[in-house]
Amino acid sequence: MTAPTPLKGLKVIEFTHMVMGPTVGHILAGLGADVVRVEPIGGDQTRRLLGSGAGYYPMYNRGKRSICLDLKAEAGLAVARDLIAGADVLVENFRPGALDRLGLGYDAMAASNPGLIYCSEKGFLPGPYEQRTALDEVAQMMGGLAYMTGPPGKPLRAGASVIDVTGGMFGVIGILSALHQRGATGRGQKVVASLFETTAYLVGQHMAQFAVTGKPAAPMPARVSAWAIYDVFETKDEPVFIGVVTDALWEKFCALFGLDELWADENLRKNNQRVLARDRILPSIRTLVAGMTRAEVVEKLDGTGMPFAPIGKPEELFDDPHLNQGGLEPVTLDDGKTTKLPTIPLEMAGGRPGAAQTLAKPGEQSRSVLAALGYDDDQIAALIASGVVEESR
Repeated sequence: MTAPTPLKGLKVIEFTHMVMGPTVGHILAGLGADVVRVEPIGGDQTRRLLGSGAGYYPMYNRGKRSICLDLKAEAGLAVARDLIAGADVLVENFRPGALDRLGLGYDAMAASNPGLIYCSEKGFLPGPYEQRTALDEVAQMMGGLAYMTGPPGKPLRAGASVIDVTGGMFGVIGILSALHQRGATGRGQKVVASLFETTAYLVGQHMAQFAVTGKPAAPMPARVSAWAIYDVFETKDEPVFIGVVTDALWEKFCALFGLDELWADENLRKNNQRVLARDRILPSIRTLVAGMTRAEVVEKLDGTGMPFAPIGKPEELFDDPHLNQGGLEPVTLDDGKTTKLPTIPLEMAGGRPGAAQTLAKPGEQSRSVLAALGYDDDQIAALIASGVVEESR
């Protein structure tokens, strides 16, 4: 089935680095938009990160075209202005005021392109912290997510760039809303999404818990669960998560595992009764599950409607049979190596976004992007010769 491309024809110009801004462009590109990424001469430094940053560029920059511009040169800025003048959407995630100082801020660009949707991905929305520099980890620490993730007294960032990515998703929501409004008014607008406020939104459930109960939420490893069985259980080999979240599932769980004695106790028939009896219930269940292999537990639970999960690792997802039915797309990296990476997690009209992608080399589409703007061969050659524009070699 042909992948859905609901944003086909949408022109996006991207001035971004790292994760948050590129996430916006990746989602838009995955839904069919034409995304041109403006990189500095030599290419975005994100391409060359090591360690935990080595996956940032290939994950969040698929499906985009690349042009390398020297924005410190007036000729480079002129090309940037031409790109923006014909765009529907601009995405940027540099420090506050960075594009304004180049003359590429929203007010200046909207004057020549009043329909422009200008999306800024920042650390903070307006307020006392607005000028601070933020990273995913900074926001997780400030916003309480690290506190809630680690054991008491040991804040721990989540194991993925969840704030960068979620902040990018909120940016996309804002862009799509602004495009809808533009259809009625003909005018664009500035959209700002942020790391800190995104974190606050994610921990809002714990804020609400405090408002309701008057008691601070405990970090997740020390939390009082809402359910008696909602835990990771050790088996003979690999652990597995099991959740029993309704009274009907408790009956099913007891039947599946032969827990006749526990089911016979009518004082455990209701969820809150079981929560209060967790210390009595859990030891026998842990012992039972520890006597089985993970495969045996999964076989017993699969297809029953019981919530369960083997504890997976990211590298195992390449071979996941479910993801390989449309959840992964083939990607050719800029060194020619091929792999598979997650596509946008949506289904639209029965189809999944995603198609074979080749990660653009720095400046790989510089010539074609300039030609589409109306630059002739001599003008393009002069820009490249001067070093204002770079093309891949």
